[in-house]
Amino acid sequence: MSTGSPANSPEKSESTLGKRLRNFLVAIVAIALSVTFFIGLRTETTSASLAKLSEASTPLEVAMTNGKPSLVEFYADWCTVCQKMAPDIAQLETEYADKLNFVMLNVDNTKWLPEMLKYRVDGIPHFVFLKPGGETIAQAIGDQPRTIMASNLEALVTGSSLPYGQSSGQVSKFSAPVAPTPSQDDPRSHGSQVVN
Repeated sequence: MSTGSPANSPEKSESTLGKRLRNFLVAIVAIALSVTFFIGLRTETTSASLAKLSEASTPLEVAMTNGKPSLVEFYADWCTVCQKMAPDIAQLETEYADKLNFVMLNVDNTKWLPEMLKYRVDGIPHFVFLKPGGETIAQAIGDQPRTIMASNLEALVTGSSLPYGQSSGQVSKFSAPVAPTPSQDDPRSHGSQVVN
């Protein structure tokens, strides 16, 4: 037999209690850091989301009548190019908010079909630059560098000709639905069900 301390001695209990307390504190700190990191990343990535830009955008009806020039962006939530440009558009909106209307029109909303047809939207993002009152000056399609957008917006605000008015970049393809597609199960389509 060993002549050391017994198995349930006070020294051994204190060291076990100390280890448990230390492990508990380490776990709490790890959880707190994880939550802080997760919230920090989430805040950073959603700070310039398309949803926030859309919520803050000027309604089209107001933009056509308030006497300011407008930038109209046709976008979709699933559009990766639109998502990529969102931080730049948010920055430009902050910079030009008092001089210019920023209008966001989601192409997935059929309410905007007349506008999609009017401006011939076939790729997104699709930007339309409008004078006060709604007259079209120029259009740009696809990924636009921030410097080009800033130059165009500055010209739009000052009433100058846009230096990059008809530019094109990387786009997400989109086709506006012209009419609803008929269903095979439509009870009004009797002719398609008759077989000779």
